[in-house]
Order: sequence, then structure tokens, then C-alpha cells
Amino acid sequence: MTDPTVEVRGEDAVDAAALHTWLESRVDGLGGPPSIRQFPGGASNLTYLLTCPDRELILRRPPSGHKAASAHDMRREFRVQQGLKPVFGYVPEVLAFCDDPAVLGGDFYVMERLDGLILRRDLPEGLDLSPERARELSGRVVDRLADLHAVDVEAAGLSDLGKGAGYVERQVRGWSERFRKARTDNVPEFTEVLDWLAANQPGEVRICLIHNDFRLDNLVLDGPETLEVTGILDWEMATLGDPLMELGSTLSYWVQADDDEVMRASRRQPTHVAGMYTRDEFVEHYARRTGMTIGNWTFYEVYGLFRLAAVLQQIYYRFHTGATHNPAFAEFWQFVGYLEWRCREIIAKGSA
Repeated sequence: MTDPTVEVRGEDAVDAAALHTWLESRVDGLGGPPSIRQFPGGASNLTYLLTCPDRELILRRPPSGHKAASAHDMRREFRVQQGLKPVFGYVPEVLAFCDDPAVLGGDFYVMERLDGLILRRDLPEGLDLSPERARELSGRVVDRLADLHAVDVEAAGLSDLGKGAGYVERQVRGWSERFRKARTDNVPEFTEVLDWLAANQPGEVRICLIHNDFRLDNLVLDGPETLEVTGILDWEMATLGDPLMELGSTLSYWVQADDDEVMRASRRQPTHVAGMYTRDEFVEHYARRTGMTIGNWTFYEVYGLFRLAAVLQQIYYRFHTGATHNPAFAEFWQFVGYLEWRCREIIAKGSA
């Protein structure tokens, strides 16, 4: 992948000798001990590049400090990808899992490294993305989401991954509770938004496998010439749930060129370039591709933005309390406040 790496942060250090000893008996073709670098992106589980003389691997493990009950379950993340690989080709091959804290202090796993291109905030230098190609890429993103939602969970051995019926209510209640627990004095209480979500829940359209963090910057593309999606990363939050709830979460990151200045400043993927789908076009393509009827889109849009606010607030809380010192998290509270305003604006517009 073309993603840049950095020196491993001190608080995220890995015992290279212990890791090599563990790897040698479980992964073939290393050719010697790995050098270790860290991928700087992401704000939850940590991702490292292991460069051995004869092959490259990816290591995933949780951050140190306080963790939400199930947000950093390495065994679960490993199992999801292991089950999906035979029935859904857009998954890296996982190679080995470790639950011995004597090795690195907690659970972790290693997997193959997928070669390809990941689009981050801005297009890489030299990538020619015409409006026509941007539109084609947008369509492929929607199609892969629809393909994921059509996965046979029985065939993947993942029919017990989630709790099934009642997903919408559990998500609204659960994220509300997590936000309240992580709230700091410098962010709003979200009272109006939480009350509205609780009172306007639609029935579930169906229950299927969802990624729960499906974004353009979690997709691996084969290269700048064709921009075909060849891989999907970061399966830590995958579960069985309502696909329209995932659609709302996905589009909370889909920043358009005509969004306001604050929303544009939050952009972490190049969804603003000429030709990219608008959020409405994304929803319309998804509905056509799946045959679903999407009723109260306002609910899913507000849910997605509130869920994003809760995720950011949980991360900011770790910074606020000193559990992490990553400076990238220091200003998250400001965007949480903006998202509260944005949710209220959408609710008011939908009620007009």
C-alpha cells in the first residue's frame, strides 16, 4: 500500500524481539526479524507494518489505557476476517492470533499486507481523477457496500456475530449511554438530539452483516489506472445489524464540496472532488442496487452524525484523561460541538 508509515510512538512501542520469537513458529517465509513502523492514521486499534527480509505483514493490536467493553476485541476482529475470506474476497488473509499477554502485553494478530492504493484526505500527487472516473469510483464504493450487505452469514460462520432483532433500539440506546459516559464539560449534552433519536426510531429493514466503519479510506484500490476496490480494512466493529444504519454512518464521513466550512475542514477522504457522488446520489444508488425502499432518511442521517460525535468524544475522553497523548485528538471536542449543531439543523429542516 502507498500509505506512509512513521516511527512507532513511544506509548505504542512493541517488543520486537518477543514479537519475532512468536512469529517464527507461526508465519512462514519471514527470512529474519522484522523492522517495525506504525501507520499514523486511525484513532482506535493500532496498526503496524512489519517488514521482514522476505515478506511484509500487518500487525493489529489495541491501544494502551481505558478501552470500551468490546471495541478492541482482537479475537473477534480476527474471526470475522477468517470467516469472511472464503465467501467475500475483499478481506485480507489473517495469519496468526495471539492471546498471550507475555508477548506484547495483550491480544494481537498479524495478517497479509494488501498492495494497492488508499485514498486519504487529498488525492496523491499525480493521480488524475477526472469527474467521470470520480463518479465511477463512487459507484464502486456503493456496490461493495451492497455486496457486503448481501453476504451469506451462515456460509461465513458468522450467524452468531450479533444480537439480531432490536438493533436500531440497541444502537440508539448504546451510543447515547457511551456518549454520556465520555462527555466532558466542553461539549454539549446533546439532549435534543438524543430525545429525537429515541422518539423517531424506524423499524429494522432487515438484519445482515455490516462493517460498521465503512469509509473510502478503509478501502484498498488496485491502483491509479483502474481504481477497482480490491480490499476492505478495519473490521473491528463488524456485526449483524440494520444496513440503513450503516448507510447513515458511512455518509457521516462523506463530505461534499458544497458543505459548510467546518464540515469541509473535517474531511478525511477526497469525496469533495468534481464528479464524486453527493450523499443523496449515494443513497439513491444504494437503493437501486439493493432494491430497498428508504423511508425516513433524516433519522439515519442524524443517527450517523450523532454516532460519529460519540466515537470522537470517546477518543477525546482518552486524551482528556491522559490515557493517550496523541496530539491529533486534542481538538476533537470542537467538532463534537459542531456535530450537535448539525444534527439539530437537520432535525429542524426535516420537521419543517
